[in-house]
Amino acid sequence: TFLVPGLVIREHFFTVPLDYNGSEATAGKTITIFAREVMAPARNESLPWLVYLQGGPGFEAPRMSEVSIWVRPAISSHRLLLLDQRGTGRSTPITTTNLPLRGGPEEQAEYLSYFRADSIIKDCEVVRRLLVPPTSFGGRWSVLGQSFGGFCATTYLSQAPAGLMEVLITGGLPPGISLPCSAETVYTALHKRVIAANHKYYDRFPNDVEQMQRIVKYLAEQPGGGATLPDGTLLTPRLLQTLGLSGLGSGGGFERLHYLLDGFFDAEGHMTPAFAKAFDAWHSWDSNPLYALVHEAIYCQGGEASNWAADRVRAQEPFASQFDAVAAAEEGRRVLFTGECVYRFMFEDLAPLRPLLPTADVLAARTEWGPLYDAKTLASNKVPTAALAYVEDLYVDFGLSQETASSIRGIKLWTTNEYRHSGIRDDGSRIFERLLGMARNVIFD
Repeated sequence: TFLVPGLVIREHFFTVPLDYNGSEATAGKTITIFAREVMAPARNESLPWLVYLQGGPGFEAPRMSEVSIWVRPAISSHRLLLLDQRGTGRSTPITTTNLPLRGGPEEQAEYLSYFRADSIIKDCEVVRRLLVPPTSFGGRWSVLGQSFGGFCATTYLSQAPAGLMEVLITGGLPPGISLPCSAETVYTALHKRVIAANHKYYDRFPNDVEQMQRIVKYLAEQPGGGATLPDGTLLTPRLLQTLGLSGLGSGGGFERLHYLLDGFFDAEGHMTPAFAKAFDAWHSWDSNPLYALVHEAIYCQGGEASNWAADRVRAQEPFASQFDAVAAAEEGRRVLFTGECVYRFMFEDLAPLRPLLPTADVLAARTEWGPLYDAKTLASNKVPTAALAYVEDLYVDFGLSQETASSIRGIKLWTTNEYRHSGIRDDGSRIFERLLGMARNVIFD
């Protein structure tokens, strides 16, 4: 236990099976799950528990250095547990250095198959049974799921609803839950949305049209078709476009993206070291490779492979022409950024991911995925559930999330265009309090 300003933090470790299905190959193998309990200094331990499931996949829970916007109301009504999902943070993290120790690409892919929402929810159940006594609200707890954490929360509602007191979801109603693999449907919708976001960006920063054209031409003219960054990454025009992943979809992203592009060239017309450093820090491919590796696998259940769905969608017209960066620059068109997609070329251009390309190929071809959602259970849901869906969400398509909401009995749905995908970070206090009130029938929407 330790203190940070305004908070008391207690650390917990749990040992859980790697494979809850107990196959012969994984018998006896375990991993460690880590979580931080966050409380107000008054330590009211009679409050109900709330477990927070972080967005991702492949990202650890927030590290608290002070009371953040949404944590303040959360700790006034709950004992908050920030769970590092398996494979992240201190929960047996998957790294670019330790994954190859699992064996070849087939063995690595098999290992990674145990790090999806179905296993995460089973981990939660182990933790709940150990932390929450039957005398505390019948041994149940609440869940707050952000983005991919909302996918996990929906899996929780499908597979273990008896352990839940209430569920809150922000920007995380999973799309296409009735499909064996919804990845292609998801990426088709998101490519359309990201085109509209691009035009909003360029309307706001019209001078960046010419700046992006100039940058793309500069990169295309370099030996190998791109500029080599200090870590060995080849910054190609197609990789430059991936700046839209966070630049177009989060609060303040437009401004951050503009200032990043603004500092690309030095006085001699070459790429600045400052830009190279900032580009490297823009994403977490080196520290959180799980995000890239299982990004399409989170949409698969049943006997269908993702087969690099984002690539297949982008290769089809009209997207193939619209997202051709070099052609757009040469023709004087707006160079479009891409959104939340993990393309196969990223395992070629990004130095930290290159050794993992064979493993990524195995995962893309894999068909043996367990179920994530249960339509019958969701249709008869009895757990108070409230969700926030962002109309202009570039990560979780609004239209597809509406379809999912209609399949969850009793869900209270709040839709708004006030926020982007990062609403919980940008105005978390209002969002948390409103969703909690909706779930408890205190606020009606």
